[in-house]
Amino acid sequence: MKCCASCIGDQGLRKEIIPIFSKSAGTCSYCATENELLVEPKDLRDYFETLVNIYSRNEDGKTLVEWFKNDWGLFSHPAMDLAHSKELLTEILDNGEIVRENFIPSEICHTDRLAVWSELRTELMYKNRFFPQTEIDEGRLQGLLSLLIIEMGELPEKWFRARIQQSEEIFTVEKMGAPPKRLASQGRANPAGIPYLYLASTQETAVSEIRPHTGELASVADFIIPQDLKVIDLRNPVSTVSPFLLSDESEVAFLRGDIEFLVHLGSELTRPVLPHAVAIDYIPSQYLCELIKKFGYHGVVYNSSVGDGINLALFKPSIATIGVVEGYRVSRVAVEIEN
Repeated sequence: MKCCASCIGDQGLRKEIIPIFSKSAGTCSYCATENELLVEPKDLRDYFETLVNIYSRNEDGKTLVEWFKNDWGLFSHPAMDLAHSKELLTEILDNGEIVRENFIPSEICHTDRLAVWSELRTELMYKNRFFPQTEIDEGRLQGLLSLLIIEMGELPEKWFRARIQQSEEIFTVEKMGAPPKRLASQGRANPAGIPYLYLASTQETAVSEIRPHTGELASVADFIIPQDLKVIDLRNPVSTVSPFLLSDESEVAFLRGDIEFLVHLGSELTRPVLPHAVAIDYIPSQYLCELIKKFGYHGVVYNSSVGDGINLALFKPSIATIGVVEGYRVSRVAVEIEN
């Protein structure tokens, strides 16, 4: 019985650890994924034992598999239900008893960064905008963001930007870039007057982002971006960070304490905002992106709040190369409601 990176679902294991131990490729014994690098579960024991050590036994807690799924996005493959995940973890740890016991995170996992961020975002929105008194640990934030860098090869090669047409005439290439400084309105990532280039992974997502009405016409341009950019991926921090790349238990514990903080940072860019409230509700995400830009990154990737694709906000619009512009008619706008 051999396992693979797909059944465990961790990027650190896939990219750096499993290639070291793997001696063959084939079909995984646990999740049945084909053409994967395979390893014996016991080869991963030391890495998992470090992770286990940040949890403490407690009858009122949950099993390790449940914590691993919730805290780190492990065993997320559709084939890895609780039973199959426990089976694999038993083989990894060579311990059938520990997978049936209940645990809670140990005390060293606690951090106050989420509380500080909540206090800061409230102050930025309603009290002090330019000189806030609440201070976040920029050094720690910079370290956490470094765990969310995504390789450009993992992103789409081509990106898109859309604009609503006021007539039958399709916009020219010159008019499909970021707006001039004096005309740049505030967005999720940029303050007013500081233009960023907002791109989407598909034409449909790009058009959805401009919130069109049925029957309207839209010009959609495609863009190519350089492959050497340093971009932060805020789509799903739980599955992006890897506890297995950290060397000791204290680092893993601190990361576990900061996971929820990272999730909230990602939600700042995807939270639905009503048009009349953007002047206030966009402030936290603008502040976050200013920090990311300050740390030397070129942009952020985040989930679209109105489409099925993903978005990319580039801090320096000129680094993207525009291609062709095509015209589209919005044939239908879907609406979903909830009570």
